[in-house]
Amino acid sequence: MGADLSQWLVPDELWELVAPLLPWFAARPQGGGTAPCDERAVFTAVVYVLTSGCAWRRLPPTFGTSSATAHRQFTAWTEAGLWRRLVVARHGFTSGPVQYSSEVQEPYRPPKSS
Repeated sequence: MGADLSQWLVPDELWELVAPLLPWFAARPQGGGTAPCDERAVFTAVVYVLTSGCAWRRLPPTFGTSSATAHRQFTAWTEAGLWRRLVVARHGFTSGPVQYSSEVQEPYRPPKSS
């Protein structure tokens, strides 16, 4: 995936906030299970799907992760309360319902080549 698109979807400031909130991969003692993956690539793919309206199965391969992995991680993160913790970390809410809203952003436009 292009570094420009990745930085636009998940800037370093956002990743610094998100990374410590992600649940840890726990290897099973007997082996097997889900292999560790590039969490930033997966998070970026999830952000792309959520903000673009793209169907999970149509996730472009340029993100470096499969649509199944992105969806599985999204589900695991949702069950682990990642999105609520992210809102709390970003906005400082400590109790009560969290109000989610969508925010319109300018569409991504790659830099013009010279």
